[in-house]
Amino acid sequence: MAEYELNAAAVRHLRELIDARQYVLDSDWGETQPDAAAQNEYLEKHTWEQYAAWHLGLTVGATDETKARYAFVAGDFRRVHRTALIACVYRASEWRHKDVELAAHDLLQRLDRVSGS
Repeated sequence: MAEYELNAAAVRHLRELIDARQYVLDSDWGETQPDAAAQNEYLEKHTWEQYAAWHLGLTVGATDETKARYAFVAGDFRRVHRTALIACVYRASEWRHKDVELAAHDLLQRLDRVSGS
């Protein structure tokens, strides 16, 4: 099983987006999450640092500036998705990636406070 470190830069970025009300409260994350084509399209126009800012996890041992390095995506490269944060909490807790789980949970709570949910 892969091991992940928390991506503190992504936590900051996602907090800023939530505070700026750049989020989607209700989506089907299974249908909305960026697929390989959407990721490639984003990377054609943005830096790896910007790509990384959407991912709460950094894969230990994976090379920087490869897709394998980044895990637990929390949005569609424009807005944070509440359902993505729920998926991150679930997946991280399922595989015992406690730092990622707690960060995703905190972001979810922040989003709910900001949105009045």
